Amino acid sequence: MKKTVAATKAGATDAGGLSPARLIDGRIRELGDWRGETLGRIRALIKDADPDVVEAWKWRGVPVWEHDGIICTGETYKAVVKLTFAKGAALDDPSGLFNSSLDGNVRRAIDIREGEKINEKALKALIRAAVELNASKAKKKPAKRSAS
Repeated sequence: MKKTVAATKAGATDAGGLSPARLIDGRIRELGDWRGETLGRIRALIKDADPDVVEAWKWRGVPVWEHDGIICTGETYKAVVKLTFAKGAALDDPSGLFNSSLDGNVRRAIDIREGEKINEKALKALIRAAVELNASKAKKKPAKRSAS
């Protein structure tokens, strides 16, 4: 069973009492190096691009940003901070930000290495496009019928 902790702007918490926002804060702090700084910067850009974004903590500790579905995840590895867009293959990327996971039919990722600059304007545009895509798919889903 998947464990998901999602937060609204009001700050829902998990059974342990920590909200996803606090868990993400903790991840940024525990990294304590350029990866934490990069993850924090990306997080700020996501929130700036979509003020209604919902933060979640999924799959044993992966920060996730959602709006009508998953926008992207923020994984950290030894050499990269990976920003994976759940439906990246369906997004236009005129600035060429996607540089990883390019062969799949659904996802696309941006690997950010130490010292690399983030094209903030292009990243925000990509985030907004992902939100619009999620919203367009959410509108097409038929309403669930109640069992009665």
